Amino acid sequence: MRNQNKINQLGRTAAHRNAMMSNMASSLIEHKRISTTVAKAKALRGYVEPLITKSKTDTTHSRRMVFRKLQNKHAVSELFREVAPKVADRAGGYTRIIKTGFRQGDSAEMCIIELVDFNELYTTDKKAASAKKTRRSRRGGGAKAKSEEKAVEATAATEAVEGVKEKAEAAVKTAEEVVEDVKEAVEEVKEVVADATEDDTSESKKESLDDDSDDEEKKDA
Repeated sequence: MRNQNKINQLGRTAAHRNAMMSNMASSLIEHKRISTTVAKAKALRGYVEPLITKSKTDTTHSRRMVFRKLQNKHAVSELFREVAPKVADRAGGYTRIIKTGFRQGDSAEMCIIELVDFNELYTTDKKAASAKKTRRSRRGGGAKAKSEEKAVEATAATEAVEGVKEKAEAAVKTAEEVVEDVKEAVEEVKEVVADATEDDTSESKKESLDDDSDDEEKKDA
């Protein structure tokens, strides 16, 4: 029984467990995400996160202490070069466990353990945009947060109204342009009709003059 025993031996000897944790930690650091059982992932989280914290101070002593646990120089260099700068602003909680179901053979609960800052789906730029928060008194904090939320909502509403106004102005401009085009087309049609009527009247006048001249010639004859 492991009552009040925080270390889960995972059914292995101490040497076997340490070697397995070292290999899994190296794989997690190199690939940023591995798939394993939930029990192993919880044990690995308590093994690798102190190493990530130690990697924030890039000294020879820190590298030797991490290499003492990992026994993999490629994983150590990856930890200090790639992982440490990205988790520099994070004060813990470097890993995330995502449960994926049960294994078909023995129904063991499976999961994915990954480094939080290397997941592009969950990582956002809010941390870089927002200033670093300091711990202050709780008095008046809720009212201040509510006022800030209201201010943000008001700015969003004004931006939406401005966008609607811009769209309406654009629609009005396009309507005015269409009306002007229609007016120009109507004027062109009027001009064409006027020219046609003038041609008809001139032809009718010529025909009447020709008829009059014929009648006069007949009378003279």
